[in-house]
Amino acid sequence: MSIVPAQVPSAQVVPAGVASARASGAPADGAAAPLAPRARLLPALGAVYRAQLSRARVSRIPLLFVATFQSVGIMVLMRGVVDGGAEARAVVAGSSVLVVAFVALNLLAQYFGQLRATGGLDHYATLPVPPAAVVLGAAGAYASFTVPGTVVTAVIGSLLFGLPLGHLWILAAVVPLAGAALAGLGAALGLLAPRPELATLLGQLGMSAALLLGVLPADRLPGPIGWARDLLPSTYGVEALARTFGAHPDWAAVGLDLVVCGAVGVVSLAVATWAYRRAAVR
Repeated sequence: MSIVPAQVPSAQVVPAGVASARASGAPADGAAAPLAPRARLLPALGAVYRAQLSRARVSRIPLLFVATFQSVGIMVLMRGVVDGGAEARAVVAGSSVLVVAFVALNLLAQYFGQLRATGGLDHYATLPVPPAAVVLGAAGAYASFTVPGTVVTAVIGSLLFGLPLGHLWILAAVVPLAGAALAGLGAALGLLAPRPELATLLGQLGMSAALLLGVLPADRLPGPIGWARDLLPSTYGVEALARTFGAHPDWAAVGLDLVVCGAVGVVSLAVATWAYRRAAVR
């Protein structure tokens, strides 16, 4: 027996499921559901940064110890051939920034190389997260992770070579700027390398370049190698830190070095974002 009143036309009878879908705003059967809105850059960046920092806190502490121990060991070795002056300032500044290069450049190149090889980029590509948030979040987490080792290395080096400690606050600017430049370079190397083994090799070569071109005094390098030093993103962070060890630092020159380091960091992160988009669609 029908319970539909006779005066209601049959064309107006709506199934219960469709009626509830219409009431809730959901599409009826056969209609495409609208996609969720794309996440905004800053909230997505914060989420990726926290996730990467939590991951790095668990798995990268032993490697950070290795990076710090390596930089301190280099300063101890150089103490036998360098007495003081500009050479000592270059050794301490270069060894401190080397910790950043080991983590932000070398390890990040390996991470993105493995992420691309194992299909991890496909996971990020399915999320409504801007590509810049993925690159900036990972780069920021790896750069932040270098802060303790860099501070410890700078303090030990200053005590070892008799350098003043009063201006080490400049690390608050040097670490994020040099870290951004090196992390962007590391991410680009990992994303552009066709195989993870090659990404690891490129990361190791980049760290070796930061070691040789950053720790050794600039006036001791041959001309062509000195030009290569000017192209290395971490050079300007090293120069800014080294200038602050003087008795009367040239703050204008320090500021100029930091500005150049920041500009290089913006360019390297932009290249890394482009490399991420290129790798994610393949």
